[in-house]
Amino acid sequence: MTPKKKNPNAVALGGLGGRARAKNLSDTQRSEIASKAAKARSEKLTASRRSEIAKRAVAAREAKRRGGKP
Repeated sequence: MTPKKKNPNAVALGGLGGRARAKNLSDTQRSEIASKAAKARSEKLTASRRSEIAKRAVAAREAKRRGGKP
């Protein structure tokens, strides 16, 4: 079974819609929308997965502070 190919015209129109909406939003509005999305994603995570992500973030910050890789 071959995978279905996306209609390139539909893909182009979909991208224009998102970009056009983003142009009409202020930085504050985009930030609020992003915050809501991040909260919704984090609520779906298990506690252990959230902990793992947080540990990686701390390691990345420390590595950046030291000037090296995590």
